[in-house]
Amino acid sequence: MTGRLKDKVALIVGASRGIGKAIALRFKEEGADLVLADFDAGEGKATADELGAGFIATDISSMTDAEAAVAFTLERHGRLDIIVQNAGIYPWQLIENTSPENWDRVMAVNLRGCFNAARAALPPMKKQGSGRILFTSSITGPHVTSPGHGHYAASKAGINGFIRSAALEFSSYGINVNGVEPGNILTEAIQLHRSEAFIKNMEAAIPLNRLGSPRDVANAFLFLASEDANYVTGTTIIVDGGQLLPEGADFKLLPP
Repeated sequence: MTGRLKDKVALIVGASRGIGKAIALRFKEEGADLVLADFDAGEGKATADELGAGFIATDISSMTDAEAAVAFTLERHGRLDIIVQNAGIYPWQLIENTSPENWDRVMAVNLRGCFNAARAALPPMKKQGSGRILFTSSITGPHVTSPGHGHYAASKAGINGFIRSAALEFSSYGINVNGVEPGNILTEAIQLHRSEAFIKNMEAAIPLNRLGSPRDVANAFLFLASEDANYVTGTTIIVDGGQLLPEGADFKLLPP
């Protein structure tokens, strides 16, 4: 490892498992001091203990919780260089069956959570004159979707718009704002809740012939968090194995 985040302090929201845990591990490998925040206090604390990180139970849909997570990080480390808002929910519901309450809950966590994280992190980063604010978006919403993901797709498309606005407003403070758009990633949740046939069907739609790993996504976050991305702001990196490229289903030159 190269120490690309040596002496940097990172707060990662939604870090107990999957992509968030992979981001935390990758940042730790590169020398960052970590604070993890998660709604799941049990699993979140276990992950934090495993990585030697601080932990605070957090519902990122609450501004009070977002501010408490930032305050906890500042109390523990004295500064905040990077915040990653990775927390998100995606209940499968057709639009005709989605209640206003369910719609609002998805928006509260996925979209308002990004606003809360950015607003909470802004004062210390503004005072420092530097910082990285990073979000987990998705290819679902900004580019593609599927039945049952109306609320999720809307929230993720909204995140991309927020990234551009925040990047513009925060640029004079030395703060970069970016995001990552994962495609189909083989997380614990996918392995637990999806059949082998479902996973193989998804793989068939991806030019690189596999689902992504959480570490694939974490590597993109590492780039955006590091000094290598000093001149990158207001954009997202797509990590999807080429899934968005084909015009149709018959795209492979060679048989499997």
